[in-house]
Amino acid sequence: MGSLDGKVALITGAARGQGRSHAIVLAEEGADVILVDVCGPVSADVEYPPATKAELDEVAQEVTKRGRRALAHVLDIRDFESLNRAVGESAAELGGLDIVVANAGFVSWHRFWEMPSDSWQAMLDVTLTGTFNTLKAAAPIMIEQGRGGSIIITSSAAGLKALPGQMHYTTAKHGLVGMTKTAAIELGPFGIRVNSLHPFVVDTHMGQRTERMMQLIEENPSYLNSLGRVLQDPPSLTCDDVSRAVLYLLSPAARLMTGHQLRLDSGQTLV
Repeated sequence: MGSLDGKVALITGAARGQGRSHAIVLAEEGADVILVDVCGPVSADVEYPPATKAELDEVAQEVTKRGRRALAHVLDIRDFESLNRAVGESAAELGGLDIVVANAGFVSWHRFWEMPSDSWQAMLDVTLTGTFNTLKAAAPIMIEQGRGGSIIITSSAAGLKALPGQMHYTTAKHGLVGMTKTAAIELGPFGIRVNSLHPFVVDTHMGQRTERMMQLIEENPSYLNSLGRVLQDPPSLTCDDVSRAVLYLLSPAARLMTGHQLRLDSGQTLV
């Protein structure tokens, strides 16, 4: 018996990294999973390779190996109509929707006055509008079925504290905090909890040191002042660490938590 037996979860950004880990861990706990990923580039200035359909298909296979059902969709969360249709049809096939992990995102590095306008816009469109679309597609289903639920929004340490070289990312991730709090108030009467997660540098493609990031820090050493940590030499934050935090927010132990910001940051946002 798993803690999520009979539940259905929607995960965006599911092809690899944190999304992949969440899908597998939730399946191990008994959930059927709706997997969504763009499986392609979202902004021209991203330095790491995009996820692929093969990776998304592999995640679906990992879910089914664990005896759970998986429905995978290659689509862009910026496209509400496609997302809404996929979520609605999948929820109908799997028997509802109880959990949403709005995880999709990306990162790139620029000082703000050197940032291409399309990089700024892509970040807001994916991180803010894409997450809004995800919640907008999921909420009516969860409300209508009348069995409550839990929504988890992946923000970042940058959602609580500014990171230099990432004004677009910091702005968008701060915006997710406002989205979380507002959704928590509006969905509370329906027994649906909404919380945000705030990890710092997870061991994924997105968390890798890139050429542009290292150049920015080398040329602007004062930026390191914004990257301090209370815990010295902490272990690298893994995808599984984040997935365990997701499980906690889904558990009865967190039943009174909504509108909350859960930090997984080695104390980085305290200094």
